[in-house]
Amino acid sequence: MSKLKKIDKAAESKGSALNTLWQFVKFIFVSLLAMIVQFVLLNTLQLIPAVKDLYTVEFNWWVFEYPVVVGGLGYFIVSNVANIAAQIVAFFVNKEKTFNSSANVAITLPIYIVFTIALILFSAWLNPTLKGVFVNFEWCNEALAKNIATMICSALQFFLYFPVDKILFRKKKEAKAEEVKAE
Repeated sequence: MSKLKKIDKAAESKGSALNTLWQFVKFIFVSLLAMIVQFVLLNTLQLIPAVKDLYTVEFNWWVFEYPVVVGGLGYFIVSNVANIAAQIVAFFVNKEKTFNSSANVAITLPIYIVFTIALILFSAWLNPTLKGVFVNFEWCNEALAKNIATMICSALQFFLYFPVDKILFRKKKEAKAEEVKAE
């Protein structure tokens, strides 16, 4: 049995409060992994020439305002692709490692996708708004403003995802194995 599984079992045997705390600690590490994926993509996708050209194209649609000073259509694409990739990584790692869940992906993934789309839409509105504030008030340069705005959106997502994941991934792998044995 791996060390992580031993710690999982020990935390589980100490009660639900300690088990939830241990899951939260693991969730922090998975979120850091997702954040690394997001920041690597955020700062490298913009180097693609076709995407770089889109930074000069203003993008205004619905509640999304991405003027050229914020990065235009290029920033909209880069920030959202980075966010989506990070959430895909987080979904599978949290399901398998954080919550040791056997929850049906066909059921949980669509719910997760709807929740993720809602959060990404919110972040797609908030991120350039914050970046614009930081740049317009000259609190920091554009590159730092982009990263700070993304950190704030990531933090909000972090605190919203944990309870949702805890509910979605509540069925343990061991519980499923016991159900199979009982049949």
